[in-house]
Amino acid sequence: MDRRYFIKQSTLLSIGGLLIPSTSLTACRKETLFDDINYNGKVLIIGAGAAGLYAGYILKSKGINFQILEASSSYGGRLGKLTNFANFPIDLGAQWLHGKNNILGDIIQKTKTKIIIDNSEESYWFTNQIISSLPKDINAIFIREDNVPDVSFKDFAVQEGYGNDYANIVEGIAGDSGASASKISAYWKIKEEENWNSGDDDFKFQDTYFDLIDKHIASEVKDKITQNTIVTKIDYSQTNIVVTDSNNNTYNADKLIITVPITVLKTNDIQFIPALPSEKTEAFSKIGMEAGMKVFMKFNNKFFDQNIIGGNICAAYADESVGKVVDDKVLLAFVMGEQAEYLTSLGNDNAITNALLQELDIMYNGQATASFIASHVQNWTTNPFIKGAYSYSTVGMGNARTVAAKTVDNKLFFAGEAMNINGHHQTVHGAVETGYREVINILASIKK
Repeated sequence: MDRRYFIKQSTLLSIGGLLIPSTSLTACRKETLFDDINYNGKVLIIGAGAAGLYAGYILKSKGINFQILEASSSYGGRLGKLTNFANFPIDLGAQWLHGKNNILGDIIQKTKTKIIIDNSEESYWFTNQIISSLPKDINAIFIREDNVPDVSFKDFAVQEGYGNDYANIVEGIAGDSGASASKISAYWKIKEEENWNSGDDDFKFQDTYFDLIDKHIASEVKDKITQNTIVTKIDYSQTNIVVTDSNNNTYNADKLIITVPITVLKTNDIQFIPALPSEKTEAFSKIGMEAGMKVFMKFNNKFFDQNIIGGNICAAYADESVGKVVDDKVLLAFVMGEQAEYLTSLGNDNAITNALLQELDIMYNGQATASFIASHVQNWTTNPFIKGAYSYSTVGMGNARTVAAKTVDNKLFFAGEAMNINGHHQTVHGAVETGYREVINILASIKK
């Protein structure tokens, strides 16, 4: 499944203004990155997702004291692994590597992690039938570089002459980019990806994406993670930063890397003393992040196509067995935005599964219910420390990511996929890049 429509490739990776050959990123050692640093301070990292884990990984390589505070009882953020459901491991969160000209691609090459290009074919539920191609190629309007207005995907498609029969197809394309078609900006989606240089192929893991992060990054910093620690207050008014959790425990630091999802920053779950600059909170408000869930359905018969785009309940289904050595037949319902909100409103996992089965029965003449075995619902929307899928570009976005990612008072450093300003937001490798970037920024601030 080609999950990226607008690609510009490069042999250099830009991180916070630094152009570094991608093959050098995993070779960061004391002797190559700020080799004369001798820092006795402490760095706190809030969030043990991909950005926080990699920031800790680099700090450890420099011999710098750090601690990671994680709100949940597990690490990985929007990564997760499901076992004992099928006869192969399943990624509960991120599962596609979008290009391999990046930090994680280097790790994959070095560790000989097995990945496979996802060239699975797309089918469309269009005018009440499954077809292999659309009458008009709607994807073409979303890769155009000129005369694209700052309106939603939905409005742009209508302006370009794609009527209501294409509405759920547009919803599927928008959902791949993390949002409802009525909310994501056609212009800023393209504009923000102009610097994309990771590559144009999508890959799936023979094992899982979570395994890559767990084995080669998290394993190095697990002893530095303090779990079940919900940060409620950050006081950076004095020389020393004081972080307070929900149990009124305090943690002191000289530098702080904040990697929580943009939803957490937007809903003011963390109190900042003093309050963050208004331009920064305004930037947070312009970065979108909507509901998102993944529903895995196991069947005793493979009646479905590899990818089905255009459902009314779920605009994107995908054969989960692609790239795996498996026997079980598992179909993924990849549900985003308003569709995810609707399914969440049904109240429980059985109701969500039944709604999806009913839609698949319409598409495949009752075969879904007839061959259904079991399901697993992973609703990232209801996770109190995630609250959605991943960031997207809103109408009127402007330079919001750049402002949101700025350091505050040379003390607070912001990372996470939403803070990636080089077009790699929405990706795990993009989150990792920001963790690396903010360590560079901390080391640079120490040198001053």
